[in-house]
Amino acid sequence: MILSCKSLLRGSRALLCAASVLVPVAASTAAQAETVKAVMMSGLRVMDPVMSTAFLTRDHGYMIYDTLLGVDSEFKVQPQMASWTVSDDKKTYTFTLRDGLKWHDGAPVTSEDCIASIKRWGGVDTTGLALMTMVEDITATDDKTFVIKLTQPTTLLLSGLSKLSSRPAFMMPKRVAETPGSQPITEYVGSGPFRFIEEEFQPGVRVVYEKNGDYVPRDEPPSWTAGGKVVNVDRVEWVTMPDQMTAINALQNDEIDFIQQIPFDLLPLVEAADGIDVKVIDKLGSWTYFRMNHLHPPFDNELVRQAAMAAVGQEDVLRMLVGNPEYFQTCAAVMGCGNPNEDTYGEEWVVNADIERARDLLKEANYDGTPVVLLQPTDIAMLAAQPIVMADAWRKAGFNVDLKTMDWQTVVTQQGNQKSPEEGGWNAFSTYSILATSGDPFGNTTLSTAGRKSWAGWPDVPEIEALRLDYARAADAEEQKAIAAKIQKLAIDKGVVGPLGQFRIPAAYDSEWTGFLEAPVTLFWNIKKAAE
Repeated sequence: MILSCKSLLRGSRALLCAASVLVPVAASTAAQAETVKAVMMSGLRVMDPVMSTAFLTRDHGYMIYDTLLGVDSEFKVQPQMASWTVSDDKKTYTFTLRDGLKWHDGAPVTSEDCIASIKRWGGVDTTGLALMTMVEDITATDDKTFVIKLTQPTTLLLSGLSKLSSRPAFMMPKRVAETPGSQPITEYVGSGPFRFIEEEFQPGVRVVYEKNGDYVPRDEPPSWTAGGKVVNVDRVEWVTMPDQMTAINALQNDEIDFIQQIPFDLLPLVEAADGIDVKVIDKLGSWTYFRMNHLHPPFDNELVRQAAMAAVGQEDVLRMLVGNPEYFQTCAAVMGCGNPNEDTYGEEWVVNADIERARDLLKEANYDGTPVVLLQPTDIAMLAAQPIVMADAWRKAGFNVDLKTMDWQTVVTQQGNQKSPEEGGWNAFSTYSILATSGDPFGNTTLSTAGRKSWAGWPDVPEIEALRLDYARAADAEEQKAIAAKIQKLAIDKGVVGPLGQFRIPAAYDSEWTGFLEAPVTLFWNIKKAAE
């Protein structure tokens, strides 16, 4: 089947039609079903939301899995699969599963399933790892009730089990959750609002989900990941279109319904079109940054890491990435500008490029020209620009840069590779994270600094690890903010992460659809087609 422009186009959408290209569309046996066709940021290949911090894998997780707790738009933790009570000493939490929870294979969700899921997540996730050091015991009281006993009061339990991103604590059947956290799961059975249709899955090309008819949503209105997950469609299909103009033309032709990310240079096209709505779904936005590999030269040297940070100007990155200053701002805060733990330490040399400082630091470090393998994903507009600007700045400062191009899913699989660059590893890559979960040292994945147990880059800064635990034990927000300021200084000075600024990403969808929830993650419940 070949796409062609409709004989009747809505207003200025005809302007897009003139530039349309031919797009093959797969035949579907479910043509009569109410279906949402979406183009996500890239093609899905990594399926295990515990092994990967990739946003697309997380989004896949929200389709088929559920979480014990959710977070609403006021940042309040709310019941989702379970409610809870807490003892007077704040060290014993009792969780009770709500009625009607079933796995997609029809089996009931039990306490043992949830315990196994918590343990697998807690053995990998940065928040979970810190939390588990404070967990004395997790025991099932009966099939619907389990108890978590802590060695000390901490905010990490509820914040961890309700974590929005990048590694939410998704619940899985016990048999699946018993897979070691270092190994990918091979069975994709959840209890969430959609079922994964494995026989229609084409890795990197197409993903199909169907409404889970057994799912019983909560009664409360939806708010972020809290409240009722009411599904109003029969199917959701994620279709990969690496060429963004192709995706926009497909949206204009009513061949797809939703584009998760509109490249900023193409934004005027969709903003001018009738029948297409453009919306920033995540109002808080994201921050972009780069990670350096602390295990291997040259970034095993603190001075070299500082040189890399000094060389790159945030506005240079943001103007190439975004262009329109309405959608971006510079920011040195590793926990986000606008968040309670915002801190300005380091902005004088992290925000603006200081090539001379970078050259002086390289000279002081006796940098010998060791190549820097910088990974550049070319298939995601929100990630393609940063490495180009970084490579240019680093070369001006005196770095020997080897810019390696690949698709994003290859970058994702490479992130866990701890081998040296000579053996196929890497030295640096850039990405971005949502600000909603980056405002504290646990939700912020970059601030785990436990060496090889940390996220990609593997910084080893015991002082930050100790401060993170102090943060978890802090009595109030004022004490937490003081601790966060110390973490900010160490993170900048030690080159744990290189902030590149903040931005907001617009999505676009056919105006016949309504109900796309404003949230830091892309959610497909609540949406429906407007009545004819």
